[in-house]
Amino acid sequence: MTFGRLSAEKEVKVPASETWKLYGTLQLAKVVEEALPGLLSKIDVIQGDGGVGTVLELFLPPGNEGAMKSYKEKFTMVDNEKRVKETEVVEGGYLDVGFSLYRVRFEIIEKEGIENECITRVNIEYELKEEVAANAAFVSIQPLVDIMQVAADYLLKNYTN
Repeated sequence: MTFGRLSAEKEVKVPASETWKLYGTLQLAKVVEEALPGLLSKIDVIQGDGGVGTVLELFLPPGNEGAMKSYKEKFTMVDNEKRVKETEVVEGGYLDVGFSLYRVRFEIIEKEGIENECITRVNIEYELKEEVAANAAFVSIQPLVDIMQVAADYLLKNYTN
């Protein structure tokens, strides 16, 4: 097996509690769908209300990520106290090209001593079969960096003290 991990961070000039109201709910999917049609053409809620067990189907626009057209991800952790959300691909997408695990973890971290700012951190963890190790090239942190930027812009525009 081949294992990998990528991560990125973004400072947001909005309190962690307000930022989590976006990241910890299905609102993030709505914001991403509207703001980044070149990344995801559609996001459907298959089941759930945004808590653990929620399943989303994410549709990629034509011509994106090779042969991937859509995949389903399941919320495996939504910790409102620690402000952590994890999702795993459970059908299609990365699983169809040899990955046995593709997990995304978002964390909202308070900035010590600065009440009106926080850090958003994203991690991707993946495992794939040795014989298709070259498919690790499909993994990119950039789409998630784009999502963090869109979320930051949305939060700045909509947050009022």
